[in-house]
Amino acid sequence: MRWSQLYVPTLRQDPADADAVSHRLLLRAGYVRQLMAGHYSLLPMAVKVRAKIVEVIREEMNRIGAQEFLLPAMHPAEIWHKSGRWDVMGDEMFRLKDRKGADLALGMTHEEIFTTLASELRSYRQLPQTWYQFQTKFRDEPRPKSGLIRVREFTMKDSYSFTLDQAGLDTAFDLHHQAYVRIFARLGIPAIPVQASSGSMGGSASVEFMCPSDAGEDLIVTCPGCAYAANVEKATSALAAVEDAPGPDSPERFDTPGVRTIEDLDREYGFAAEQQVKTLVYVVDEQLTLVLLRGDHALVEQKLIDTLGAKQVRPAQPEEIVAALGAKPGSLGAVGVTGLPVLADEALRGRRSMATGANTDGVHLRGVDVERDIAPARWADLREVTAGEPCPNCGTALGVVRTVEIGHIFKLGTKYTETLGVSVLDPEGERVTPIMGSYGIGVERALACSVESHHDAKGMLWPVAVAPFEVAVVTLGQDEAVTSAGQDLYENLRRERVDAIWDDREERPGVKFSDVELVGIPYRITVGARGLAAGTVEVTERASGESTVVPFGEVVAHVRQLVVAASAS
Repeated sequence: MRWSQLYVPTLRQDPADADAVSHRLLLRAGYVRQLMAGHYSLLPMAVKVRAKIVEVIREEMNRIGAQEFLLPAMHPAEIWHKSGRWDVMGDEMFRLKDRKGADLALGMTHEEIFTTLASELRSYRQLPQTWYQFQTKFRDEPRPKSGLIRVREFTMKDSYSFTLDQAGLDTAFDLHHQAYVRIFARLGIPAIPVQASSGSMGGSASVEFMCPSDAGEDLIVTCPGCAYAANVEKATSALAAVEDAPGPDSPERFDTPGVRTIEDLDREYGFAAEQQVKTLVYVVDEQLTLVLLRGDHALVEQKLIDTLGAKQVRPAQPEEIVAALGAKPGSLGAVGVTGLPVLADEALRGRRSMATGANTDGVHLRGVDVERDIAPARWADLREVTAGEPCPNCGTALGVVRTVEIGHIFKLGTKYTETLGVSVLDPEGERVTPIMGSYGIGVERALACSVESHHDAKGMLWPVAVAPFEVAVVTLGQDEAVTSAGQDLYENLRRERVDAIWDDREERPGVKFSDVELVGIPYRITVGARGLAAGTVEVTERASGESTVVPFGEVVAHVRQLVVAASAS
């Protein structure tokens, strides 16, 4: 490809509304353009990168015996009703009607549709099966942001395993885990596998692959002393035991006019946050529920959802709280409350001499023994782990990292196959329900995360495996000998299967060099009249900025060797 023929609408200034590094650079370098919030057009350079990412993923999926499908992006509502997820998915699902009035959905994911195909399986002899596709997904994100990282339309590689038993699921899960590790290593993305919540997908276990990035919206907890890593929605820590002083035989009321927060009670009455029981009120599947935490701890809503197996969870409205408890937020507590479910965080187990609201505005209780004075319906790990807390495995201080999710693998079990009526005959002739796994990678998000991980002040630093071009041949000036030499190099590189572009534009050297650096091509061969007269050209590595003078006759072999070595590393 000649640069003069390629559509690369680069920008000289950073876009004002780009909030992530990848968003800013992909716009500046002419890779993407926004159509509307959450919807992007991929321009030729991005299409080339995307195709290389897809091919890496395809190779690794085929390597574990998966078979490629292509399923519809529009689904009939009845399949989602059967699985029970038509309502669970809520407003994030794009819904529409056809001309006959039938309810349809744009696919957010394809568990239901692949499971419908699996209904044609008849015998254990046909198992295991692993099926995958690259397909557009649609999610009505309320706040699309960060360019390709959080969008409403994107490509996902989603795969699904069907196995006869749990051992088969474990094998399929492990094969995908290994494949994902290889995929992200080949793509040059520093992906961290972490324990995660299964969320609306359901199932017994899941692992997320997370890329560290300031643009991310997920926090993960990692241990530098061992292999422990988990999404904050799943993470735990080994908090030190707290020894409370003995308290009174029963809670004592005391007036706290004007106290509305944990900080107010600490400042005005000397009860440190860790000595307080914080009472949150949630509506869980239409049931008002009290959630108790230590005053200095934050609730992770996903832990609440997972603990209760809830479909819908929201904070209660002030009027709902007053009607149920007789007080406004700031004076709430669970002592003496009956008729409402109470869920308490494990960090409160065994605590005494605590303070909490008395369910009377401007009044609190002190001397509360949580297990004596409150009867929680359930104990659970509900709190958010913070940096510095001890690792649950080895006790080392934990770290917290902001990340972007780029892959997620689930052990689904029989949730979908059972609901949708899939069964096969086992070796004894009995009908059994196949066990499923589900495994996803966001393709455009992987593209963006590669930029998040590989860039500098001049632009992008694509790894060779996914770069739109591996080498740029840049000819300086309009000297016929230089132009001819540049064209020869370009054609010889192509013959050697090196993905090259020739910058044949009538532009100043500075413009050409800046564009090659901005778009992130790994190697640049500069052909100029002075070097050519000496029989040499200059080879520059984008990542290091180092340049090497190479004899003209040896440069193709030299660059090909660089590309092969970089691809193998």
